Amino acid sequence: MEAAATTCYRHPSYETYVRCTRCDRYICPDCMREASVGHHCVECVKEGQRSVRRARSLFGGEVPDAATPMVTYVLMALNIVAYVVEVVRSGTVDRFGMLGAALAGPDGALYVYDGWTSPGFELTGVADGEWYRLLTGAFLHLPPDASFGVMHLVFNMLALWNLGRIVEGQLGRARYLALYLLSAVGGSVLVYLVSPETSAVGASGAIFGLAASFYVINRRLGSDMRAVNRFMAGFLLWMVISAVFTSWEGHLGGLLTGGLVTYGLAYAPARLRTSAAQLAGGAVLVVMLAALVAVRTASLTGAA
Repeated sequence: MEAAATTCYRHPSYETYVRCTRCDRYICPDCMREASVGHHCVECVKEGQRSVRRARSLFGGEVPDAATPMVTYVLMALNIVAYVVEVVRSGTVDRFGMLGAALAGPDGALYVYDGWTSPGFELTGVADGEWYRLLTGAFLHLPPDASFGVMHLVFNMLALWNLGRIVEGQLGRARYLALYLLSAVGGSVLVYLVSPETSAVGASGAIFGLAASFYVINRRLGSDMRAVNRFMAGFLLWMVISAVFTSWEGHLGGLLTGGLVTYGLAYAPARLRTSAAQLAGGAVLVVMLAALVAVRTASLTGAA
């Protein structure tokens, strides 16, 4: 008497005599996956992948499955798209660039704010509640008709490409994105504290934050610091030289914020290098920055 033919549990029309060594179901060649012993079916492979813990870096972030720096690509794309919008809509920089406090006159021009307003003049900027400028200004760059023009965007994107790939690979995507955004806001906050009358745009604050992060990461990993020190010396020299025509406050604020965030990720006790603890630390930093902005706004507007 012949034994009944066995078929693949996923493809009933396919006759087979091979079983999954994990669940013991019959599987055809299309459903076989090599295992240390025998073969596994597709569903058992997926179940095994779900039960395996993802590897984490020294800084608490998940090690990406692929080497593609996706967040860096997205950030570059956002900056480029924002620049295209600037070209198409000329008022974009005035509307969304970092500006602490200024008076918008009846002629549409901006005037220095000295704590007073008069008929026809309206307060504008972060001091007037436009807090979004603290972040949106970091995605805008000097318009094409400015002296530095499109090269402002090009240099920043080159720096983001070179630094972002390294930092993203070490911190993981979520922590890297948080670092970038916090550094951008930190740079804008220092601009607001020191020079609220200044209009500033550019990703430089965030990029200086990445530079500080790159330095801290290499220190923590015990890398040869000679090349890293030369790199940082060049970055700091550029911050000094560019102070003539750019916002050194934004650069310094981003540098300090990025260094502080990465230091917390790198040197916190092991029990605090969890997602929950790091999220709480980030929230505390956001509250501190918001408090600084609120205090500065009160001093500018005379609010109690």
